[in-house]
Amino acid sequence: MENPPDQTESKEMMLPPRTRRPKGGLLTMPFIIANEGFEKVASYGLLQNMILYLMSDYGLGVVKGQTVLFMWVAATNFMPLVGAFLSDSYLGRFLTIAIASLSSFLGMVLLWLTAMLPQVKPSPCIASAGTNCSSPAATSSQLALLYSAFALISIGSGGIRPCSLAFGADQLDNKENPKNERVLESFFGWYYASSSVAVLIAFTVIVYIQDHLGWRIGFGIPAILMLLASIVFAFASPLYVKRNVTKSLFTGLAQAAVAAYVNRKLMLPGQSDSYGCYHHLKDSELKAPSDKLR
Repeated sequence: MENPPDQTESKEMMLPPRTRRPKGGLLTMPFIIANEGFEKVASYGLLQNMILYLMSDYGLGVVKGQTVLFMWVAATNFMPLVGAFLSDSYLGRFLTIAIASLSSFLGMVLLWLTAMLPQVKPSPCIASAGTNCSSPAATSSQLALLYSAFALISIGSGGIRPCSLAFGADQLDNKENPKNERVLESFFGWYYASSSVAVLIAFTVIVYIQDHLGWRIGFGIPAILMLLASIVFAFASPLYVKRNVTKSLFTGLAQAAVAAYVNRKLMLPGQSDSYGCYHHLKDSELKAPSDKLR
């Protein structure tokens, strides 16, 4: 005789299979928005008083100090183009934001060290009676450390700013949801609102701390905020929807150029041609291809 089946086994067979919780959704929004917000508070908060720091602690003149800040701002505004290209073609949005967050944090730590360690900047001027005070110029190694901090912060901004909004949209973009467009509009509204609040805090609170509590605390708080941004973003890694990397942008441009050259002598179909429907959208007033942009 066969033994009767175990009751526990029969119960397990009757249980429905466990369904995995879908990734993405509103649960991931606080982590993405917090990462962007902390980055903006930290980076924008450093910029406002930086000319005073360069003049007082590094002995730079107004012209040279403004030149350094101009190059820093220019690099920060240019790097999002590089970050967007690397994100779409090679790294993906999640990895780009993670690397950029780490880069920004390291840059702010280096900048904070310039305020903490007297060896990494020119010695302060101590005036004696009847003599003029002239601070020694910063050495090449001291300026290299300062510029490295600026470069790391610019690289971080170049990776976070162009990818955060698109990465957040990836978490919510669900074509099967009839309210998909409404959800995305709500996310965009909260994203830009939080970014505005972050910039406001940077221009007021961080600047006030630097003016009244000194550079050590004024540079240390942005570094702590950037550390929190990195931790918060990485903590939710299992919850994110991570899109696959598409083909390289340059590959698409090359393919379009080659296709345009090969098809340069093709005759355009007429209005009566049945293939003309492929050249205009539904309910479009243009019923036949035009001669523009052949």
